Amino acid sequence: MNTQTLSVQDLARLDELQKNIENARDNFLGYPVSKDFDYSEIAHFLQYPINNLGDPFEDGTYKVQTHELEKEVVAFFAKLFRANPNDYWGYVTNGGSESNLYGLYLARELFSNAMVYYSETTHYSVKKNIQLLNIPSIVIRSQPNGEIDYEDFENTVRLNRHKPAIVLATFGTTMKEAKDDVSRLRAILRNLAIQDCYIHCDAALSGTYGAFMEPRLPFDFFDGADSISISGHKFIGSPIPCGVIITKRSNRDRISKGVSYIGSLDTTITGSRNGHSPLFLWYALKKMNVEGLRNRYLKSLEVAEYCEMRLRAIGVAAWRNPNALTVVFPKTSAEIKLKWQLATEGDIAHIICMPNVTKEQIDNFIEDMEKSVLVEEDAFEFSF
Repeated sequence: MNTQTLSVQDLARLDELQKNIENARDNFLGYPVSKDFDYSEIAHFLQYPINNLGDPFEDGTYKVQTHELEKEVVAFFAKLFRANPNDYWGYVTNGGSESNLYGLYLARELFSNAMVYYSETTHYSVKKNIQLLNIPSIVIRSQPNGEIDYEDFENTVRLNRHKPAIVLATFGTTMKEAKDDVSRLRAILRNLAIQDCYIHCDAALSGTYGAFMEPRLPFDFFDGADSISISGHKFIGSPIPCGVIITKRSNRDRISKGVSYIGSLDTTITGSRNGHSPLFLWYALKKMNVEGLRNRYLKSLEVAEYCEMRLRAIGVAAWRNPNALTVVFPKTSAEIKLKWQLATEGDIAHIICMPNVTKEQIDNFIEDMEKSVLVEEDAFEFSF
């Protein structure tokens, strides 16, 4: 590699970029990204070309990889999601969208003439993935809280009961963190006598702490899911976006193909795969363990309850779905939206109380909201 040093101008650009990123990082409340991580202890691994080629559960010829750690990450979540200990498989993906793509791909390969059902509040990547896989689909209505409309789902599936059913359930919708009841969806399919069916649960955010909710909501393998996807960079936190897909090994075996070039099975979406993300997730899970993850959720839940309370105290119609870290409220002024980087859809906005969000940050946000209300009231009086 050319070891020529960067110019003064390029160094200045990097310095400015760092300042901008730090400023943006410190002032966002609207997106589900944890920023309280510290991977400095394993930063030296960045000097290696770690590539997790092929199936992490199969021996390959390329050895600059972290397959062993990746398998431990998969095992951690398989246990958390109550998968059959003798029938699970998975890998670390580039993020929730790839994880959803894999779940849908696996379902399509199992049931080639199936119909996909997903709600109107499903993540935007799902529609794109369905188009990529060329699977026919039907959108199901959502309830006001963002949860799938079970009556509309049942009526729609009944009209197409001659086809296998692929259901995309969501455990934590983008704007309202609503959670579809997987056991209820499974019961509807069973009552309609649809035997060829597959339920993939997109649990990108909420799945990471779903096991700690009280009461526990139905979303995992015990409740009837065939595959579950989560994001690693959201609740856990990572400098590189990543996700995890967990499915049944018996289903994976039905679509796997051997590749002599890498000496492994071709069971993942991409060929070359980021080998650093499994290392980061492994490190974080080892540091936190299950109890640490639980406490992380309970602390975030306390901040979400505080945020909702403070907003309601100043007259803002804030609300949350049960067990949610997402506080929903009417959209704000453009100034507040930009300063706090609030995600907005239609007439609502939200704050997601990730583990790094503090009550002090909430207080600062409330102060801005109060000032904004005062300005609007003054402008209203002046107009008369």
